[in-house]
Amino acid sequence: MSGHHTSDAPLLDVRNLTTEYRSARGTRVVRAVDGVSFSLDAGETLGIVGESGSGKSTLALTILRLLPPGAVIAGGEVRFEGDDLLTKSDGEMRRVRGRRIAMILQDPMASLNPLFTVGDQVAEPIRVHEGASRASAWSKARDLLRSVRIAAPEQRVGEYPHQLSGGMRQRIVGAIAISCEPRLLIADEPTTSLDVTIQAQYLRLLRDLQQAHGLALIFITHNLGIVAKMCDRVAVMYAGRLVESGPVRDIFRSAAHPYTRALLASIPRLSDQRERLQAVDGQTPDLAALPAGCAFHPRCPEALDRCHVEDPPDVAVAPRHASRCWLSLEPGHVRRNGA
Repeated sequence: MSGHHTSDAPLLDVRNLTTEYRSARGTRVVRAVDGVSFSLDAGETLGIVGESGSGKSTLALTILRLLPPGAVIAGGEVRFEGDDLLTKSDGEMRRVRGRRIAMILQDPMASLNPLFTVGDQVAEPIRVHEGASRASAWSKARDLLRSVRIAAPEQRVGEYPHQLSGGMRQRIVGAIAISCEPRLLIADEPTTSLDVTIQAQYLRLLRDLQQAHGLALIFITHNLGIVAKMCDRVAVMYAGRLVESGPVRDIFRSAAHPYTRALLASIPRLSDQRERLQAVDGQTPDLAALPAGCAFHPRCPEALDRCHVEDPPDVAVAPRHASRCWLSLEPGHVRRNGA
């Protein structure tokens, strides 16, 4: 652990992070993460929400430095326990990944190797990061399967991923993620492939694991209903930028950005039998050809003239609650439009 991380400093502090996808000749540049800043305290849960293509997954992969070919971190800092991860060597990053920061991906089969048993895959990070013997790593693997509520772990360790249900595979991935007791867990849409009942069980499991291990959690999702259940704070992404961030209660009660309000209005509610489900009008923009001014203005029912030409600043609308919107500078706007 870093010697200069103090208890009052955030566990993770991301400053002005920018990631670009560049074509082979460098002629086409797409900015998938554009000047993103946020922080996360130990044990806290941050939800990152937005439609597909908003930059959520690229942001997570940038933090872990697991970007695909053609993607380049163009600027910024990712301070974790006081260290800037962007200045670390590849070897140093391999020691951080899995041990201090772990990730659960959307599709468990992308994380699991079909050729190895469940036991080998859960035990591997324990052997790599902690130098444990095969016997003790397998023993810990059985305990981990028990902790993620897999029945008959003694039998399951000898099975292969294809022999298990989707819900069980996602639990195994969770067991691998917590195997070295990381400080931070990034979960990227981990419940998308699960049916609703299994999804609820999995979310409860994640929350229990978080409390038991004191984990900080970044939960990436397009589902604001999950954010309401799971998260302390929420950051809303649009076209690679954070357009609103704040405590979950504040955002659900009085969202300041029209995009956040549109996302909230599209959550199905059991009480609304009469009303049609609202969708966010229009299409997400092409990141290679963003409009001038605010990227959301072509879809915004409240756009002002200046939204078409001037990029809005980050405006503090309440303590720890910020919105990147010209309307947030209008007096009384948040209260008038409080959701």
